[in-house]
Amino acid sequence: MGETKVKVKNILVSQPQPADLDKSPYSDLINKYKVNIDFRKFIVVEGVSASEFRKDKVYIQEHTAIIFTSRNAVDHFFRIAKDMRVEIPDSMKYFCISEATAFYLQKYVQYRKRKIFHGQQSFTDLIELIKKHKEEKYLLPCSDIHKLSLINELDASKVSYKKAVIYKTLASDLSDIEINSYDLLVFFSPAGVASLFKNFPKFEKNHTLIGAFGPTTVKAIKDSGLTVDIAAPTKTALSMTVAIEQHLQKVNKKK
Repeated sequence: MGETKVKVKNILVSQPQPADLDKSPYSDLINKYKVNIDFRKFIVVEGVSASEFRKDKVYIQEHTAIIFTSRNAVDHFFRIAKDMRVEIPDSMKYFCISEATAFYLQKYVQYRKRKIFHGQQSFTDLIELIKKHKEEKYLLPCSDIHKLSLINELDASKVSYKKAVIYKTLASDLSDIEINSYDLLVFFSPAGVASLFKNFPKFEKNHTLIGAFGPTTVKAIKDSGLTVDIAAPTKTALSMTVAIEQHLQKVNKKK
């Protein structure tokens, strides 16, 4: 990882601003280290149309269980079902990546223990749950750039499943941003890294620091020819904000 002692003044976080910035960990960084933090979504999610979905010849009613890995997947699955006038049977089972996703699912279906199952935020937990119900025919609603690790684990589990691309992850228009005015760019997904180069194909790192959350994001940054200066999670920094603070403690004087 790159080392630098350049003072950080301006930070760009490639995510939407927290609903209550004053109560978020980013607020502590702003107040303690007198930095400016801007937030901007580098990616937008766009649902595929019912006609696009039909082209894939995926039939929801042929499945007995749905795998949900995000709230986006939940929203777009039920949107597609409604657009196609597909009635989801009461017998359908749902396997969710986390308790939060399972709770969100209640926006669309009545909660019953025998039909809604959830892991603890990891694919491995989710796969273990799925393997206990090998008799089901699973449908995986996903993005066009879904995580290959989940697909690999599903393949290895030998369960019957089919992918259904129900939304696309696209680069946001960032043409109004002065990208070189920032000392630190913070990324949370490979799609965010791809958006940087789609918007700024001639981007050069120079003295700009790069922060990355998660191993797939770190890999995407390195694959693009850049170096990672601040990474999370680590043993001492489980969150991106803690990792940023550790760096600021070294290069910025705490006020």
